[in-house]
Amino acid sequence: MTRVPSLSKLLLLLFGASMACAAGDGPAVSPTATPLIGEYVTNSMLTGLVVSSILVLLLMKLVGKPSMVPSKGQAVVESLMLGLKELFLPIVGKKAFPSAFPLLLTFFVFILFHNWMGLLPGVGTVGWGLGENWWQLEKMTKPIVRPFTSEVNGTLALALISFGAWFIIVMKYAGPRVLLFDIFGNKADKSETPGWLYPILSVVFLIVGVIELISIGIRPLTLSVRLYGNIFGGESLLHGTSFIFLAYFFELFVGLVQATVFTLLSAVYIGLICNHGDDHDHEEGAAKAH
Repeated sequence: MTRVPSLSKLLLLLFGASMACAAGDGPAVSPTATPLIGEYVTNSMLTGLVVSSILVLLLMKLVGKPSMVPSKGQAVVESLMLGLKELFLPIVGKKAFPSAFPLLLTFFVFILFHNWMGLLPGVGTVGWGLGENWWQLEKMTKPIVRPFTSEVNGTLALALISFGAWFIIVMKYAGPRVLLFDIFGNKADKSETPGWLYPILSVVFLIVGVIELISIGIRPLTLSVRLYGNIFGGESLLHGTSFIFLAYFFELFVGLVQATVFTLLSAVYIGLICNHGDDHDHEEGAAKAH
């Protein structure tokens, strides 16, 4: 009888473990990450580090040494960057785009691949805990691998990075005066507004500004909870439906949509403040041309 290679045995073991836990022999997916190394290095953190390292090495391998005549790998990466550039440039604006695009590109690629991590056999279902064997077919309490975006601390960290970058880019390309006016300023045209109405509108815009300030403050929470809820819900769906093909297809789509939504919202928040100048410059250029 032909001997099965050890790598094939391991792959079959991982797939069998995931199927057994998904079929209902194990507990439901835990909403929190599990410490693996000490108290502070969790399975989701470790997965995030490993997958990020693989992504960096893969991109370096694809691009290699950039050249004027691109290789197939370089062409793939350039096509992705060009497509995302055409998507984000009108939203962010020309001034802030050079600083915002690397961040947005990294967000999209990072979140997309981590969202799809939950689709691999063994993710979230292979580990150790109460059983006699390390792979824990029935009672697994410490999964080894867990998608970074299926744990709320991971998505909150991404949201805080997005919020911090938004503040830095806005301060650099718009400044505090533009930001404060955009939040609290009276947007009515004074020359076309009755004199008695303009002060009233100033009070109204001030109240609206307070509400807007609150909404800005909770952006990290809304960004993180939206991403976490969808990815964790998808992970639970896969386990609850025994990893059926239809659920796999659905989660591929959800992973792509959620990566796009998170990145687009980050771009929109920047563009709301920094994209005003492009219209003004365009109008001035058109006036000079005439």
